[in-house]
Amino acid sequence: MPRRPRLRTALVVVASLVLLALVAVTLLGAFVLRRPLPQVSGEIVVEGLSAPVEVTRDAQGVPTVAAATAEDLFMAQGYVAAQDRFFEMDYRRHVTSGRLAELVGDEPDAIAADKVVRTLGWRRVAEQEWDLVGEDTRRYLQAYADGVNAYLAGREVGEIAVEYTVLGLQVPQEAPEPWDPVDSLAWLKAMAWDLRSNYDAELDRALTYPVVEDVGRVEELFPAYPQDRHATILDAADVAPAPVAPAADVVLDVDDAALQDALASADRALAAVPVLLGEGDGTGSNSWVVAGEHTASGSPLLANDPHLGISAPGIWSQVGLRCTEVTDACPFDVTGFSMAGLPGVVIGHNAELAWGLTNMGADVTDFFLERVEGDQVRVDGVTEPLTVRTETIEVAGGDPVELTVRSTRHGPIVSEVLTDVADAGQAPVPDGAPGSRFEVALSWTALEPGTTGDAIFAMMTAGDATEIAAAAALFDVPAQNIVFATVDGHIGYQAPGRVPVRADVPGSPVPSDGTWPRPGWDSRYDWQGYVEDAAMPRALDPAEGFVVAANQQVTPGGTGPRLGDGTDYGYRSQRIRDLLTEQIAAGEPVDVATTQALQVDQQDPYARVLVPVLLEVELDDAFDAGGQELLRDWDQVASADSPAAAYVAAVWAELLEQTFADDLPDGHEPTGGSRWLEVVTRLLDQPTSPWWDDRSTPGVVEGRDEILSRAMAEARLELTAQIGSRPADWRWGLLHQAAPAHPVLGGEQVPAAVRWFANPRPQQVGGGSSIVDATAWDASSGSYTVTAAPSMRMVVDLGDLDASTWVALTGTSGHPGSQHYDDQLPRWARGEQLAWPFTAAAVDAAAEDRLTLTP
Repeated sequence: MPRRPRLRTALVVVASLVLLALVAVTLLGAFVLRRPLPQVSGEIVVEGLSAPVEVTRDAQGVPTVAAATAEDLFMAQGYVAAQDRFFEMDYRRHVTSGRLAELVGDEPDAIAADKVVRTLGWRRVAEQEWDLVGEDTRRYLQAYADGVNAYLAGREVGEIAVEYTVLGLQVPQEAPEPWDPVDSLAWLKAMAWDLRSNYDAELDRALTYPVVEDVGRVEELFPAYPQDRHATILDAADVAPAPVAPAADVVLDVDDAALQDALASADRALAAVPVLLGEGDGTGSNSWVVAGEHTASGSPLLANDPHLGISAPGIWSQVGLRCTEVTDACPFDVTGFSMAGLPGVVIGHNAELAWGLTNMGADVTDFFLERVEGDQVRVDGVTEPLTVRTETIEVAGGDPVELTVRSTRHGPIVSEVLTDVADAGQAPVPDGAPGSRFEVALSWTALEPGTTGDAIFAMMTAGDATEIAAAAALFDVPAQNIVFATVDGHIGYQAPGRVPVRADVPGSPVPSDGTWPRPGWDSRYDWQGYVEDAAMPRALDPAEGFVVAANQQVTPGGTGPRLGDGTDYGYRSQRIRDLLTEQIAAGEPVDVATTQALQVDQQDPYARVLVPVLLEVELDDAFDAGGQELLRDWDQVASADSPAAAYVAAVWAELLEQTFADDLPDGHEPTGGSRWLEVVTRLLDQPTSPWWDDRSTPGVVEGRDEILSRAMAEARLELTAQIGSRPADWRWGLLHQAAPAHPVLGGEQVPAAVRWFANPRPQQVGGGSSIVDATAWDASSGSYTVTAAPSMRMVVDLGDLDASTWVALTGTSGHPGSQHYDDQLPRWARGEQLAWPFTAAAVDAAAEDRLTLTP
């Protein structure tokens, strides 16, 4: 059965767009589309600069900014970002401030999103961070904002972005308000939210338990990391032993009806948060560094490709930032991937060091079950007052909406946010005081102000492992893996992030590892602070000569600090390790070309698990056996032109449906990522496990082979209906397509003529979930369309930085009328990369447009 709809970036921003159909031809006119395109050559006077700034752009429109002072550098970056992508910036700040309805009008989904984001308080936390970050960071953020505002000054909305013209047909669009430095800090909250870990699994456990009524069976759906088959990032020799936490034999009574109502309400509310970076099993990244002793250049190589949601424009903005003379006052000479609305470079390299990021999977959230009595909450046998505030949500073209936000010591109450479902949590607490009820509060590390803003600038100027560690100590959220390499030959790994310490409660009925909701009425379960910076895992120049960080577990079980169990299960990371090990053992030097090839490796771990078993299944019907025949000579590579890859994907989706849909709550069906691959891998060795039994057929007990034969038969029928009756004609790419969509103009609710210019042409791709070429798809959705993918790819050669390569998902520009809106997408789909000039001479040689910003 399909998962419940979840609000994504393709938000239903306009429920009634009949008017758009009447003006679609006008919107497609060259004037409307090209009017917002920026001036990229010549000279522009920009008030506030202290000296001229040069902006060159290469054939892909990638800007490099060169300035004499740091303030001018970031002011110019803000100006250029606004030229290329201001609507994206404006959309993001409306989402992160809980003000989406101000932009798109009286839309229920937008108002629901605003309610939840206001409850979480992203903007409020960002305002507190403004006073916490360093003076230099505040200067850079202010300079960036000044640059954005210099671009906006005096421009009509139609000159800024075509999106305002479209939205103006539904709700009035006034000139955008000035950019505020806190708008940039608020974006860090959205990054942290989409890259958090464990909260989905924590809710899944609690909501699944009443269905299967067995803690052991629930935990079978969340197996331990298979470190006997898949290596962790660091070896046990690199980290200290850790104390073993006592296991809980009984889980808190989460099948209580009142408590389940509150959990379900919290689940529905949090699903309303717009997805800006990505969600689900496909959200992750690959990264690795190889020491110079194993490379063709004799210097390290670094690779990174973050797997995030796909959208148009893509998440990343490529940029170079160069002080014309690098000094203590102006220390930046850096290039890489930025995000519209955020100054600096998030991933990239400077003249001394390159760095990449992948999601660590640390458990940074906990749900606390609260016993609420009116405006009081019970803790340790007494009550204390809730913190209460009122928020007003302005609605373009509609009446304001009042929202009451209530919080406990653990965080905001999320189970009562949406008024239409708030009554779900109102069932009385058993044996509670009159009027008492269960609610759910969310503890999350990003709800406390932090210094990630400082970390971004510290990372850009880091030159060695010590400076990376110092930057990591500032990198509070989101918890990431950092791999790095230096021009002078070092490689390393550093774990940053604010990770909670959870107490081991003697005799507790609740696991102490944060995998299940915790009783908020017992203060012994409160967080006990955070893991010390010095205790976070790290490594420098490991003996094997490389580091692979692809979302797998950081340290072996029983070692290092307790980081959480939200990691990937290591199928991608192990494949990368195996191929690197084979190449090094064969004496073949690693170079940029072989690294690029590894990034798009399409060997399918599903095939390795499923194909031997599927070939043993006896299918009496010759028609059903047609798909099975494709597997006999298949190389198990999920290329876009592979018939067998299409068949295995269809069998996988059917297998998950047939096996688990009857046992799981609606909306929590298997999505098919690495966790489910590990679950099925173990179940295939248990042919009589109760998971194989179909509960919808009482009196009949199915086993593994019955479910497999059903899945194969259904897959044969499905692909026949979708593609054709001849299995030899099937192609994985016909089903599996990367289709970036515009967050406002790209949804099915928008007339086709508007979608035509707003959405890039879909690309047939290979790869898949848990494959190194990680074009993930949701097996529960009924579609094979890509849901998350490498949002960029980069390879940095520390021996010759100008020999480095990169590619973004779509293009540099956020304007649908620009030639650079999606010009990188076809190359990305083919697995190709572009030259990445860095030195002043190389950037100058690649320049096709030159713009001078003059005071």
